[in-house]
Order: sequence, then C-alpha cells, then structure tokens
Amino acid sequence: MFDISFFEILIISVIALIVVGPERLPQVARTLGHLISRCRQFVYSVRTDIHNEIRMEELKQMHHTMQETVHSIEDSVRKEVDEIKAMNKSESQENAAQPHSADTHSKPGTDTKTTDSTSRQTPSDHNQSSP
Repeated sequence: MFDISFFEILIISVIALIVVGPERLPQVARTLGHLISRCRQFVYSVRTDIHNEIRMEELKQMHHTMQETVHSIEDSVRKEVDEIKAMNKSESQENAAQPHSADTHSKPGTDTKTTDSTSRQTPSDHNQSSP
C-alpha cells in the first residue's frame, strides 16, 4: 500500500515521541492503531460491496440472457404446436368432407388390407377407374 521503509518509520516514531511526549505516546499509538484498523475494515467493506455489485450485475445479465433464450424457445415451440394443430384441423376437415366408401366399413371379423391409393379414393374415383 505505502512504500515506507523501516528507517522512515523510525524517524516518524522519534518525531512523534518528541511532539506528543512519552506519557501520551502509548495512548496515541493505540488510537492510531484503531483508526488504521477501521480504515482497513472500511476499505475491505467497500471492496466487498463493489465485488458483490459486480457479481449481481453479472447475474442480472445472465438472468436476462436466460429469459431471452427461454422466450425464444417458447415462441418456437408455440409456432410448432400451432402448425401441428393447423395440420390436424385441416386433415380433420378433409376427412369430414370426404364420404366413406363401402370398402372402409367392414365387418368386425374380416381383415381388410387396402393400400393408400384405394382407401383415399372418393366414390367418383371408383366410378372412373372401373371399366
């Protein structure tokens, strides 16, 4: 902190002894020690507060970044869900618009295996494909 050598401390001590006197020197030294201790505690406290504020700012930035990421993921998931709902809705509307042919209704005991092209044909398609 301060670049004070032993020789400089010795000179300061001799001057303090002359100015203050030998009777009051121990009390002044004790008071000076307490003041230096309080200054160190204050500096440590300020340093800790600054460090905590910097850390809190970093955590706030990290929290903000995480919130942005969560919002972007939520938006993309909502878009995908909306697309899936729209596809399901359009498929259900297509299925409701198409009348079922006699091929698709079978008796419970029979096994009906049809291909996609025949199961999706409308009655008008059956009439056109039949000779």
